[in-house]
Amino acid sequence: MTEVRFSADLYSGFAIDEAVKIYSEFARFELEKEPAEFIVRVTATDEDVDEDTLAAELANYALGLTIEKDSRAETA
Repeated sequence: MTEVRFSADLYSGFAIDEAVKIYSEFARFELEKEPAEFIVRVTATDEDVDEDTLAAELANYALGLTIEKDSRAETA
């Protein structure tokens, strides 16, 4: 199990949820919300999947979605 902590000041909870949906075929995810951060626990469901790499990909995807969402909000 690999744990990733996302700052609530930087990441959108919606983006994290969407990223988890995208990667759900490769791992089980446990999500938790604390006042200042989102916590995601990643457990690979396939021995060929490296949890650390998957966690990093999840974080990159969530960040990309957060940036995309924020830039749309600014132009609206």
